[in-house]
Amino acid sequence: MAILKVIEILADSKNSWEDATRNAVKTASKSVKNIRSVFIQSQSATIENGKVARFRVNVKITFEVK
Repeated sequence: MAILKVIEILADSKNSWEDATRNAVKTASKSVKNIRSVFIQSQSATIENGKVARFRVNVKITFEVK
C-alpha cells in the first residue's frame, strides 16, 4: 500500500493554461519527489488593456511519501 499526499499550488504563464500547469509541476518537483499526478482544480486569467495577460491554474499535485 502506498501513502500519498496532496498539495495545492497556484501557478501562471503568459502562454497558456497548459504551460501554467507545467510550471506548477516543474516548480513542485524541485522540492517534492515521486509526483504521481496533477489535478487542475480551476483556471482563470488576468486581463490588462483588454487582453489576456496571464493564464492561472490552481492545481492539486499528488505524490508518494516513502
